[in-house]
Amino acid sequence: MPPKMKEKGRKAAAQKKKKNSGADVETEAKHRLMLLEKELLRDQLALRRDEARRAKAAKDLMKQRLQGLEVELERAQSETKAIYAEMSRQQQALQEKMATHSKQLEERARGLQEQLEICQKKAKAAREEAEQALGERDQILAQLQAHVTDMEAKYEEILHGSLEQLLAKMRAVKPQWDGDILRLHARHKEQLRQFGLNPLDI
Repeated sequence: MPPKMKEKGRKAAAQKKKKNSGADVETEAKHRLMLLEKELLRDQLALRRDEARRAKAAKDLMKQRLQGLEVELERAQSETKAIYAEMSRQQQALQEKMATHSKQLEERARGLQEQLEICQKKAKAAREEAEQALGERDQILAQLQAHVTDMEAKYEEILHGSLEQLLAKMRAVKPQWDGDILRLHARHKEQLRQFGLNPLDI
């Protein structure tokens, strides 16, 4: 084989070897990349499984809590119904009691109104009777006052007349009384002298 051909062959072999070496590097790189991707996918799968497991646990927990809340809700609704029923019963009883009390108050008010009207009529009649009695009293008092005034005038007239008559009689009998008194005085003096007494000493 000529030297040129050998040289050419060596070059070609070198190029082929170089080409094969580059292909091996690329293959190895692809293989490593695939391993990394596989590892990455494995990690992502593990992460997804963990997330799925946690999601399932959270779901179960939420389901339990929801069931608990449903039980509490049913109990609360039952208690609310019982409370509402009791409140309705109490409200109805209170309304009946208020209606009865209101009816009693109305009847009492009517009774008091009737008593008030009777009392007002009695008071009016009593006031009229009192006014009439006061009028009659005033009239009687006026009549009595007039009668007393008339009687006083008559008594005064009678008294003056009697006094005048008495004075006239006294004036008429005074001279006789004076004489009788003088005679009686003289007789007493004489009797005193007969007993030896001086009338001037007595």
